Amino acid sequence: MFEGIEFLNKPFFWLLLLLPIAILWYVFKHSKQTAELRISSLKGFKVTKSWLPKLKHLLFALRLFALAFLITALARPRTVDVSTKTKTTRGIDIVIAIDVSASMLAKDLKPNRLEALKNVAAEFIKGRPNDRIGLVEYAGESYTKTPITSDKSIVLRSLKDIKYNSIIEGGTAIGMGLATSVNRLKDSKAKSKVIILLTDGVNNSGSINPKIASELALEFGIKTYTIGLGTNGMALSPIGRTSSGQFQYGRVQVEIDEALLKEIAQVTGGKYFRATNNKKLAQIYDEINKLEKTKIEEFKFYNYEEKYRWFVWIAGLMLLLELLLRFTIFRSFI
Repeated sequence: MFEGIEFLNKPFFWLLLLLPIAILWYVFKHSKQTAELRISSLKGFKVTKSWLPKLKHLLFALRLFALAFLITALARPRTVDVSTKTKTTRGIDIVIAIDVSASMLAKDLKPNRLEALKNVAAEFIKGRPNDRIGLVEYAGESYTKTPITSDKSIVLRSLKDIKYNSIIEGGTAIGMGLATSVNRLKDSKAKSKVIILLTDGVNNSGSINPKIASELALEFGIKTYTIGLGTNGMALSPIGRTSSGQFQYGRVQVEIDEALLKEIAQVTGGKYFRATNNKKLAQIYDEINKLEKTKIEEFKFYNYEEKYRWFVWIAGLMLLLELLLRFTIFRSFI
């Protein structure tokens, strides 16, 4: 009966505690009003069996139920129909620029810097369902791995395929990686445009100065978050190849141009981070995820239908029935 019904004035239900008191009062009053007559014999009296005296308690029951329904009506029962409309603003366009130079194979992050980055970036991408994301690779030169797209399966497959290769010119061209990312976003109509640029080295190649690239990002309203990847001190890094083509590893001093990365972030309104281990890298992406949120508005519409009238009608009918029975059928017993 009460499925899908809520009560606006629930404190009125405390009045239901009056019902047990009324029952006790009725029982006490009835016992006091019942007279006893002691006689030696019933002979000479005409005895008739009638069910009416036994049913006279029905009058009190009707009044009691009527009171219960009136209290329920005071509690304002009603049904609520809730409809929800979600409005998502135009999402954020993001380009992740990934350094794929040989130094990204260093093993200070597990299993190496590049694989650690790919694992964390994949989780970041999965957590951005309303945004478009693209990928840029750079070493001594740069190119677009994936244009910005809302199809996350394409982006995740492309991310998985990223690996070190000797086809791209060696070195670290931070300026070119940033410029290529800017080129991918400059015509975007998104309300917010973001580049996440990651490197583990210093700018030592490429034809575009990183400072000029950062000024281009500023001109097109593109915020840049920069991440310096690598532990402090020495790291086990590739230092050469064997005759079979396998990398030889040795302890190499970690060199990251933090001053340049901080300047790029500051100029474009972003932020610089330093990731010295897997956990820190995951925390950085989590922080960026929180900083760059797509605005989602949810509108709820409530339609209330009052149900108290039914309880008032039932209570009224019970009281009317009680009065009718009291002054007709049970008149002789009251």
